[in-house]
Amino acid sequence: MTNSSQYQKAGVNVEAGDALVDWLQKDQKKSIFQDRIVSGIGGFASLFNMQFPEIKKPCLVTCTDGVGTKVKLASKYSRYEGIGQDLVAMCVNDLICTGGIPLMFLDYYAVGKLDLQNAQAFLASVKKACEDSECALVGGETAEMPGVYNPPDFDCAGFAVGIVDQDKALGPQNVQVGDVLIAVESSGLHSNGYSLYRKLFEKDESQFLDQLLVPTHLYVKMMKSVMKKINVHAAAHITGGGLDNLPRVMPQNTVAELSPWEFPKIFKEVQRRAEMSDLEMMQTTNCGIGFVLFVSPKDVSETLGLIEHAGFKAWNWGVIQNSPKLGTDPMQPKEQEPSWKLKAGGSR
Repeated sequence: MTNSSQYQKAGVNVEAGDALVDWLQKDQKKSIFQDRIVSGIGGFASLFNMQFPEIKKPCLVTCTDGVGTKVKLASKYSRYEGIGQDLVAMCVNDLICTGGIPLMFLDYYAVGKLDLQNAQAFLASVKKACEDSECALVGGETAEMPGVYNPPDFDCAGFAVGIVDQDKALGPQNVQVGDVLIAVESSGLHSNGYSLYRKLFEKDESQFLDQLLVPTHLYVKMMKSVMKKINVHAAAHITGGGLDNLPRVMPQNTVAELSPWEFPKIFKEVQRRAEMSDLEMMQTTNCGIGFVLFVSPKDVSETLGLIEHAGFKAWNWGVIQNSPKLGTDPMQPKEQEPSWKLKAGGSR
């Protein structure tokens, strides 16, 4: 008996893994950075030509993420066609918050037993999302791990690399009092909070499956189109922790005063089942807002038009203000001033 067949007897199908790599290589399309890929899928590592003479102070932007327990629903119902987009989105949406552009993406896909059809559906989704985000899929890893994952369970992780001019990077250093927050719609629950959602919907999840598995929006093209014409000051990807992602790109001693908005139906259903307050919802889920841009008041109208032209609903959501001054008596404990608050009135 050969070593290969011994390995297969232990539960690892080397031939299936090789077939998946062959499929990926044969189905490669010319990407936006294909001329910069020195070597890609199939080798031990990928080489990418990093010469960008038009960028004065080039900085690499790197990020990694996963999809969390949303994979449990995908595997249970054999719905792999959108989960790859979730994986790419969770990485590249973070990356563009720096003002950088994604260049390349790698994935990690781990299973108990490799099913070629499921793996191809997942990777086809990854590839399509990379194309839609104008970055190159340059490699990855497929791991067959019997005894660690029980079929059809799987897990995945993504790794994105981009580039930004240091002098043009977005962030709190650019945000000023008076800046306006532009909210951009989410596609739904996106890819955070699924330990809660699976528990809330476990008795009737099949009835809500399309809403539970809708892929995370990709905001790269939208953001790139806005940045070509607008001096965006900062951007926030609303993921786990909900609106508490905003302070990550806000200067100290400022507060975002936000206008109330209508929660989409799926979030109202989550709120009803979980018996959560509005505040708890906004600190846990995206509540229908997947991405936020910080811009000057003079640029609001044009920014909204560009986002709408990119295919997303967006609205003027709030404004950056100075935080109220707290007591200065050193003997008195200082209260934690919230970084965001809702305006009074309005309907939600």
